[in-house]
Amino acid sequence: MIDTPFPLSTFDPTLNAVLGEFVTSLRSLLGANFLAAYLQGSFAVGDWDMHSDVDFLVAVEDDPPDAQLPALQALHARIHELDSTWAKHLEGSYFPRNVLRHLEPGSGPLLYLDNGSRELVRSQHDNTQVVRWMTRQHGIALAGPPATELIDPVAADDLRAEVRATMREWAEEIFSGRYTLDNRWAQPFAVLSYCRMLHSLASGQVLSKPAGAAWAQANLDPRWGDLIRRAWADRPNPSQKVRQPADPDAVAATLDFIRYALANMQAFT
Repeated sequence: MIDTPFPLSTFDPTLNAVLGEFVTSLRSLLGANFLAAYLQGSFAVGDWDMHSDVDFLVAVEDDPPDAQLPALQALHARIHELDSTWAKHLEGSYFPRNVLRHLEPGSGPLLYLDNGSRELVRSQHDNTQVVRWMTRQHGIALAGPPATELIDPVAADDLRAEVRATMREWAEEIFSGRYTLDNRWAQPFAVLSYCRMLHSLASGQVLSKPAGAAWAQANLDPRWGDLIRRAWADRPNPSQKVRQPADPDAVAATLDFIRYALANMQAFT
């Protein structure tokens, strides 16, 4: 068992051990450049299950220098090989202090670890109002000060504007064929993500996919109920589902659902 240097952060001791090793190693490597580490996403809002990503955010004083990247890459490769499924599902970014404070056009890209990966890349994936709002409102501090000390408040209207833009941009990728729904991971993921985004428009908050699915079943046209239920049931074993072809009828229904979401997003704002 790996020692955990901070109070238990989740109800899963195996995950706590992985997080303990991750944060201890980061602090040792980054030294004074390390500011804080947070859990965000489904673990932060308490709606996680065994298929959840482990979303993290690391705050640093300055972007890690190029000379340090090999050691940081080696750290993530080592964490990935720990004897825990959770170690394979860490996902998050490194935010310099001045970038984290509030979203500025043109900032980034950030060092980012994708779910299932052992290698950092540069990406804008987490450089969003959504991630800042989630971390500030619900982030679990693994080390460092409360996130409210490092992140400015995110206005509900700014959050909604970003969600609407994401809905449109992703739909354009899907309908142009640049993002395909042809496997049993992508198709239900799109359904649940659009449920969650509509929920964000209605609430001015960012909650979990389970909360978004439950809200959608209670508030959207009942004709989408079966599609949403099947999307949630298809969620387990994503590494297998991504290699399995999607049901063509489910794909067609998902495209119709996305059109419905775009046509009605103003109604939920």
